[in-house]
Amino acid sequence: MTKVKPITIEEIKKLREQTQAGVMECRQALEESGGDMKKATDLLIARGIAKAEKKAGREVKAGLVEAYVHNTGKVAALVEIACETDFVARTDEFKKLCHEVAMQVASMNPKDVEELLNQEYIRDASKTIEQLVKETIGKLGENIVVRRLSRLSLGE
Repeated sequence: MTKVKPITIEEIKKLREQTQAGVMECRQALEESGGDMKKATDLLIARGIAKAEKKAGREVKAGLVEAYVHNTGKVAALVEIACETDFVARTDEFKKLCHEVAMQVASMNPKDVEELLNQEYIRDASKTIEQLVKETIGKLGENIVVRRLSRLSLGE
């Protein structure tokens, strides 16, 4: 009989810091993965994406407009990202998503939202911007939609 290693509070805290998932979700993912942090993270991401699919039809009336100006001052981007409530729009996680998407627009110059969502994320080529948005939906529990984008470049 194989002895199962008990999940420690430290492991749960570490996984929670990495994923922003709830305590019980982290414990369950760690138990299902046999304490393997990578597998538990993958489980939580997959569940977050599944949650995102369920929330896709919800109405989004709140959100933020994020501006990003590249440090050279020659490229700028604006994005409008909507969510369901002002509460979520004020969270650090949502603000971080808005900043990352605006930075993506500045660097990759997508022609529209659809192209943006299909692009590889500049910080992690293993995922697309759409996957990044879905992961955030899973963490925050609300529908999130990239509505509009605009990019300006000096001399264009």
